[in-house]
Amino acid sequence: MTVAQRRVLPVVAVVLAGGAGTRVGLGLPKQLLKIAGRTIIEHTLDALHRSTEIDEILVAMTPAFIDRLDALLGARYPKLLPLVAGGASRNDSTKRAIAALTTRHTECKVLFHDAVRPFLDEQTVTNCVRALDHAVAVDVVIESADTIVIVDDDDFLTDIPDRAMLRRGQTPQGFLLSTIAAAYRCAGADEHAPATDDCSVVLKYLPGTAVKAVRGAEHNMKITHPLDMVIADRLFQLRSVLPPEGARQTAYYEAGLKGKTVVIFGGSYGIGSEIARLARGYGADVFPFSRSDTETDVRDPYGVDQALRGVHHQTGRVDYVVNTAGILTRGPLAEMSVRSIEEQVAVNYLASVYIARAGLPHLRDAKGQLLLFTSSSYTRGRAEYSLYSSSKAAIVNLTQALADEWSDLQVRVNCVNPERTRTPMRIRNFGEEPEESLLAPETVAISAVDVLLSDFTGQVVDVRRTPRHEVGTEVS
Repeated sequence: MTVAQRRVLPVVAVVLAGGAGTRVGLGLPKQLLKIAGRTIIEHTLDALHRSTEIDEILVAMTPAFIDRLDALLGARYPKLLPLVAGGASRNDSTKRAIAALTTRHTECKVLFHDAVRPFLDEQTVTNCVRALDHAVAVDVVIESADTIVIVDDDDFLTDIPDRAMLRRGQTPQGFLLSTIAAAYRCAGADEHAPATDDCSVVLKYLPGTAVKAVRGAEHNMKITHPLDMVIADRLFQLRSVLPPEGARQTAYYEAGLKGKTVVIFGGSYGIGSEIARLARGYGADVFPFSRSDTETDVRDPYGVDQALRGVHHQTGRVDYVVNTAGILTRGPLAEMSVRSIEEQVAVNYLASVYIARAGLPHLRDAKGQLLLFTSSSYTRGRAEYSLYSSSKAAIVNLTQALADEWSDLQVRVNCVNPERTRTPMRIRNFGEEPEESLLAPETVAISAVDVLLSDFTGQVVDVRRTPRHEVGTEVS
């Protein structure tokens, strides 16, 4: 088959989801556990479905949970083929997927991907697909940062291979369908067939077959152990949210905002005011509430409920509810009055609880989104900011919990985490600071609107002056 012929072959992604995930220890297959408001397998399917390289997706699912997954996914993924039951081992699942594909295709490119690698990026998929224009088998690998040692049965070192020649294997692994099908036919019922990946099957049973290695990505991690869940959750929190390439145009924002109703608590100044200005400029009906302008106190659950009911009565819908209200009182906790403590907790945490409760009926009807605000100080409590930083940490937890709780209602909940921002609250507490050291409220507002128009839920979105890999260490 020529290169030109291979380039037009259909590309099928096979998601291997037959495992029980017992090492995670949470009573569910790990692919059905939730991170950032959605199951792991949904995140994986999102990545594959977004890829312009992928034509079809086939999932081999744990048989006991196949009906549950079918109901969860519904008709949301047009590229998705009917689910097939996975086998007792990875090899069994692969063989069942091959059997299903050979009834549809004489030849195709097939990428086998772990269901619990939700951070797959488009470049890795493209690398695999393009490599199959020239090779019949492809493995995704990354360099090993650690020295690898070989031990004997008594745990004594027998060799230390040259690290420069070692790689760590990931997925997807790509093949021409005819190649992987032939390898498994040759393997037959061999109980000693490699069980951890499909490239090993090709190397063992089709000797002489060249397997091309292509570069993967460090973040394309596999969720296997409980600690991996924590790391994966953190990776989702650190991801940036941007509109599609080239989409920062009027048409993009108008399509998402025109005719929609946006309610903003804390909307009279700072970030809230900028969000209101932007949303209104793109055709949304915007209703900002604050103590100074509308005498709406976010500490009063009745007042919050009445504000939302009034907007719904006026427009017939509430699509987005945003809370930017917050206060920062610096000082040692032991020297604060009870009244000051209660006010900070009420404004910085309980207000979001009240807004969430009152907003749910309206957001449920509109399939809308609740957007909250945290601060970079949530990652680590600091002296003089004990109530502020701890309440902002509570907002993150609330966001993740509500995203999970409301996922079946199709109500999304997200949280924006801006770096230090030039707001009236910050100026009151810290005075004048170098302008280049602070984010402009408009910059944060643009990111907030981007989040509103995204399909994310349960995510904490960092807004930074310059990209970086760690959450900031300074209070916002």
